[in-house]
Amino acid sequence: MGEERSQEIESEQAKMHTASAARRWREMVADDLPRVLAIADKCHPDHPEDEAVFRERLELFAGGCCVLEQDGETVGYIICHPATFGHPVPLDTLLGALPDNADVLYIHDISIDLGMRGKGLASEAVDHAKRLARKHDYDRVALVAVNRSQDFWAKHEFMIIADEDIGKALVGYGGASSYMVCDLT
Repeated sequence: MGEERSQEIESEQAKMHTASAARRWREMVADDLPRVLAIADKCHPDHPEDEAVFRERLELFAGGCCVLEQDGETVGYIICHPATFGHPVPLDTLLGALPDNADVLYIHDISIDLGMRGKGLASEAVDHAKRLARKHDYDRVALVAVNRSQDFWAKHEFMIIADEDIGKALVGYGGASSYMVCDLT
C-alpha cells in the first residue's frame, strides 16, 4: 500500500510538472494582439480600449508586454510601461512617447482569461512587473485599480493614493477606481 501511494504521488507530481511546462509567460508580439483584445473585452467590458492603444504600448516598451500561454493558446497578458508618479494614464489614450521624467513603472493592465482565474497567474504578472521596475531602477510601481480590485492589489503591497487632482484624472475609469502605488524600497 505504501508503494502504491508513492506511485500516486509521483504521478501527481508529473501531472503538475506537465501542466506548468505547458503554461508559460513570454514577450508579447504584434500577432498576439487579436487574442489580447479578446481577453480585454471579456475581462473589462466597461473599459474598452482600441487596438492602437495596445499596439502603441507594445511598440514603446515591448519588455513590459507579456502574454501567458497555456498549451499554445494565449490566456492572459500584462502591459506595463514607464510613467510619471501621480499622473494616471487615461483609458483608451495613445501616449505618443514615454515621458522623459518617468519615475515609476505603470501597470496599464493585467488580464487573465475567466477560465484560468484562481490559479495565482495574476500574482505572477504582478511579480514580473516588480522585477521589471527594479531592473529599470524604478522604486515604485503604480496602477489604477478598477472593478473593485483594490483588495487584490493591497495583498501585493499596493496602497491607495488619495489626492484630489489624481481623483479628477480617474473620472474616465468609473467611480470604483483608485490610483495605487507599491513602494519597492
